[in-house]
Amino acid sequence: MNRTILGRPLRSVAFDVLVSGVVALFAVAGVVQPAGVQATLVGCAMAVALVFRRAHPSAVAAAVAVLALVQVVAGWGPLAYDIGVLIALYSVVKYADRLRDGVLAGVVAGAGVLVAASQTESDLAWWVTAGYFGLVTGGVWLAALNVRTRRLYVLTLEERAATLEREREAEARAAVAGERARMARELHDVVAHSMAVMIVQADGARFMLDRDPETAKVAVKVVADTGRQALEEMRRLVDVLREQSPPEPAAAPGVADPDGVGVAEPEHRRPVAAELPALLDRFRDAGLRVRHTVRGEPPALPPGLDLTVYRVVQEALTNTLKHAGVGADVTVTLDHGPVAVVVRVDDDGHGRPPVAPRPSGGHGLIGMRERIGVYDGSLTAGPRPAGGWQIEARLPLPSTPGTEVIAA
Repeated sequence: MNRTILGRPLRSVAFDVLVSGVVALFAVAGVVQPAGVQATLVGCAMAVALVFRRAHPSAVAAAVAVLALVQVVAGWGPLAYDIGVLIALYSVVKYADRLRDGVLAGVVAGAGVLVAASQTESDLAWWVTAGYFGLVTGGVWLAALNVRTRRLYVLTLEERAATLEREREAEARAAVAGERARMARELHDVVAHSMAVMIVQADGARFMLDRDPETAKVAVKVVADTGRQALEEMRRLVDVLREQSPPEPAAAPGVADPDGVGVAEPEHRRPVAAELPALLDRFRDAGLRVRHTVRGEPPALPPGLDLTVYRVVQEALTNTLKHAGVGADVTVTLDHGPVAVVVRVDDDGHGRPPVAPRPSGGHGLIGMRERIGVYDGSLTAGPRPAGGWQIEARLPLPSTPGTEVIAA
């Protein structure tokens, strides 16, 4: 945790105080020199000004320049605490908002070098002094300019990274919102279909109640089972809509082309897991080498769960086509167990990227995670040790119809 003092990082303040203390120490040490106490006071004033060199670099540089001018006018000559002039020059070039202040400070420092050199007794000494002070001052100015450039570059990178992070978060929120809206529409279709089945079976039972009681009992049982299923889907629909996100964009890519291979799917159409062979054929036509394995006896899944299995395979194959590329070997495995359906999609990652980018089939892992979360499932995705990518989704099966007790 970074501690601050007066709104500034504690480490920076401590370093500036240390620098000022060194300059003040040089000034106090100059008491024994002929310049005496007056020069020491000028040096201490420079040291105090340098404490604020980060917050107000231009003002500090101006104050130090005035103090240095006082020293030159007094004829005290170069003293040890004049290192404060170089520190102020470095600070204004590095920390000033505008480089123009640093250029002006450099011009003033150059003039100071000429004035200090003019106090020498001979022409040779003037050239030597001017050359030495000029090299030191110019070196400090160039070093500060280099540090300023790197500092601004790092700040630009940090700002760009923060902007990209905000954009990724916004895209993720939009993706989740779009996927929730699409899931809500599909679950609404599932519930509406179940209600239609219940109405038809109830009407049939009403007409067959006197003529064929056994058939009427079967119809009533279908109504009860379908009602339980519809109630469960309605609960999931409410859970999806309860956490509302920003509105969905006008055109959702997953609706326009959910397969990601250029085959449009009507918005009102609800695919099922039984149509997976046709889906796999479309991806084979797009260039993937797909193998399909089914383990166990496929149970009669609720419509919403059936749709989720289809969408998971669809999104996984779309991601494979986008990232692994055309020609990749893919294995799609459906493992039907007694308590869950496990969908596994593995690719070797050895395809070639398509020339033109494929349309998105949805929102990738975000969409899959949202869909699977509705049914309390789990999603695992990551690279394979042998290369490529693996996606595994586990979807728990609902309890057996008839075991739920509905209180009156």
